Amino acid sequence: MRRSRLVVFVSSVLLALGATLTGAGAAQGSQLAATGGYVALGDSYSSGVGAGSYLSSSGACKRSTKAYPYLWNAAHAPASFTFAACSGARTGDVLASQLGGLNSSTGLVSITIGGNDAGFADVMTTCVTSSDSGCLSRIATARAYVDSTLPGKLDGVYSAISSRAPHARVVVIGYPRFYRVGALCLGLSDTKRSAINGAADYLDAAVARRAAAHGFVFGDVRTPFSGHEICSGSSWLHSLDLLNIGESYHPTASGHSGGYLPVLTSAA
Repeated sequence: MRRSRLVVFVSSVLLALGATLTGAGAAQGSQLAATGGYVALGDSYSSGVGAGSYLSSSGACKRSTKAYPYLWNAAHAPASFTFAACSGARTGDVLASQLGGLNSSTGLVSITIGGNDAGFADVMTTCVTSSDSGCLSRIATARAYVDSTLPGKLDGVYSAISSRAPHARVVVIGYPRFYRVGALCLGLSDTKRSAINGAADYLDAAVARRAAAHGFVFGDVRTPFSGHEICSGSSWLHSLDLLNIGESYHPTASGHSGGYLPVLTSAA
């Protein structure tokens, strides 16, 4: 009995110590992010397409004052803020035009990238305009690309970030599932909705693996978006909008403040 109590006591101490050290590490990461500069890279899910209130200076990149990077900057006031994310960006665009703000004093980098490389827009166009089988076939092609080509492209971006900002905490943020399946909702069939959700999961898994290989943090937004998918009745994502096609299937302002921002804040 005494030995058992001793084991329990020691285990409790070790668990408490581990929690303390983990908390200290997270606090150090947040402090570094706040005292160093913050650079927000990536595609439309980071620039804030769909959130409205776009900065006129950002032009076609459509950087929003309601996007999660802008909100994080306003809440934490880092030493500097470079908002480089741009609508439509692929991995090659990040390498070519978004890395200028990175340097040895950068404390935090966030990025969403990979969806456009994998053909996100064409997948959604195909699924909206074709049969179930046509949608599934296009998704299969996208998944094959995620297996064969995307990992190398992500590695190129992640290596460049590490090289230019060696002391930064890098948070690679994923994509949400788009649809609530089984709900009464006009539009795509449940077969298509399930396949699109599965494709999002597949992409997130690939992105998370490459992020981990580079020592980066993966921010998973699928949990906060649960219950806020299209067809949920409380969606944080735009459905198809024929009057503003570019905002279709992008997070709303609530998706950024309620979904993406908490994930970045927790991981930073």
